[in-house]
Amino acid sequence: MNRVWDWAIAAGVTVVLLVTALSSEDATTNPLGYVALVAGGLALAAHRRAPLAVLVVTAVCALGYQAVGFTVPAVAYLVAVYAAVRAGHRIAAVAGSVVLIVALPLVLLASANAASVGDAFAQSRDALQLAWLIAAGAAGEALRQAERRADEAERTREETARRRADEERLHIARELHDSLTHQISVIKVQAEVAVHLATKRGEAVPESLLAIREAGREATRELRATLEALRDDDTNPPHGLDRIPDLVERARTAGLDATLTVEGRRLDLPSAVDRTAYRIVQESLTNIARHAAAKTASVRIDHRPGALAIQVEDDGKAVPGAAPIPGVGLLGMRERVTALGGRLDAGPRDTGGFSVRAELPVERP
Repeated sequence: MNRVWDWAIAAGVTVVLLVTALSSEDATTNPLGYVALVAGGLALAAHRRAPLAVLVVTAVCALGYQAVGFTVPAVAYLVAVYAAVRAGHRIAAVAGSVVLIVALPLVLLASANAASVGDAFAQSRDALQLAWLIAAGAAGEALRQAERRADEAERTREETARRRADEERLHIARELHDSLTHQISVIKVQAEVAVHLATKRGEAVPESLLAIREAGREATRELRATLEALRDDDTNPPHGLDRIPDLVERARTAGLDATLTVEGRRLDLPSAVDRTAYRIVQESLTNIARHAAAKTASVRIDHRPGALAIQVEDDGKAVPGAAPIPGVGLLGMRERVTALGGRLDAGPRDTGGFSVRAELPVERP
């Protein structure tokens, strides 16, 4: 859009220059003058990308058509001064304007288009009005300052948003610590005591009790890592694909016949993709243990070109064709995947049981 607008400005200035030249009483037919007019006007199309080059071109063109007898104001140069000052090249704009003010009378005298020194200065004044020149520079500087203030305001808003996000993370960390740490610690301690007493009496420790103990230990580690991540987002990152075998092993300990299959050649994954893959498998296995009443579960990790595919299936009680019940866990998985630009499909399988399929885009190195 900016390029279209730049070309519109350049075309408009060119038309103004040509109309002014053709309507002048002492209009000349020298083709070099028209070439200089058109070149100076069309050069403004590049005033955003190369303001200094446009400043030089328009100044040279203004000297050129004045030298061949075109008494046309240097409108294109005024626009170039505005663009240069707006881009921050104030010294270059001032220096160029001083050079042009000095050179213009000399060019008129050298080309015999001015009868005397006074006539040369008069024509120069008409071609390059000092007031308009100052106004162009002032307008460019005013807009530059306004844009700079807008950029500073945007940076301030971003810093404020980051500070509020940090404060919110700390608040969440405190809430999690106060509300969950104690309860999980009680569960873990009670399970440890029960296992210890059963072992001391020589009794067989139920698998469910061992699973509770291990789940309490893992929940404590996960909560600690989450709290540390909330307090400092760059340290102690959450688990990734390397810990998925541990998830599958815990599922087996809980009595689920779980298998893990990894396909493809693994490459370095972005940390966000690595964490999200772990959370998808973790949440899927948790849902299977809680709600599916399944006997078997399979986890498949497929490293594809440009993508990481994750599939978790079970043979639970989900009925084919039934709509999945939207829970917090499933919603969280979908939000994570969507945030990374991936795709998540979750629902009952045609052969029974439930299936979670996710595909996460991965930029190839």
